[in-house]
Amino acid sequence: MRTFLVFILGLYGCNCLGQLRQDTIHLSKDIFLIQLSENAYMHVSYSEMPKYGRISSNGVIFIGKKKAFLFDTPATDSLTEKLVIWLMDSMKTKIVGFVPNHWHSDCMGGLGFLQKKGISSYANQITIDIAKSKGLPVPEKGFKDSLKLQLNGKSIECYYLGAAHSLDNIVVWIPSEKILFPGCMIKSLESNNLGNTVDGDLNSYPKTIDKIIKKFPSAKIVIPGHGSYGGIELLYHTMGLLSSN
Repeated sequence: MRTFLVFILGLYGCNCLGQLRQDTIHLSKDIFLIQLSENAYMHVSYSEMPKYGRISSNGVIFIGKKKAFLFDTPATDSLTEKLVIWLMDSMKTKIVGFVPNHWHSDCMGGLGFLQKKGISSYANQITIDIAKSKGLPVPEKGFKDSLKLQLNGKSIECYYLGAAHSLDNIVVWIPSEKILFPGCMIKSLESNNLGNTVDGDLNSYPKTIDKIIKKFPSAKIVIPGHGSYGGIELLYHTMGLLSSN
């Protein structure tokens, strides 16, 4: 696994194009998957974002016995449909639950499609409240501090540890895989700034990252919202960006 990660990190640049090789599963020109472990994949999708142009966004799929949880959708219903249908047709896998990191479109822009498919959704209660206030599709089931889910006997843990990139951002921890998905609050190593923080809280941001560092010291794979995944060094890199902000 270590050799695989080193190889991937060498290929996977900020625009993700370097990883479009045999180590990926191609769904379309706008979506591909990277296998992280026997049961987990990172989905990477491209979409046009106002002010930023065409960018890639990351999410996670955790699979067990032909069922899966999805963490973050691609930014649109149409891209999300491609991902869900491909999982059903090519992997014979049904998504049984969805959890967004926060309310932005690169996390839950495909929620409308998931709801049409009858897929259960869970979210931080703050995410639900913001979605309602903005007239967005609203996740069904809310939680305040933490949420624990099960898939094929394996635990999935979701925590709200405080505001950072957004007021509602959470982290997802999959203990069996040692995978941590903090999304957009954590920056990839190629990032030299914090990106969009207009909906965040820069005063709380470093305190939240410090909580993550202390809570998940055993994380082996850390997945940011955009760019290359890596290890625990992404948490310290983000803290460094905060100190220089």
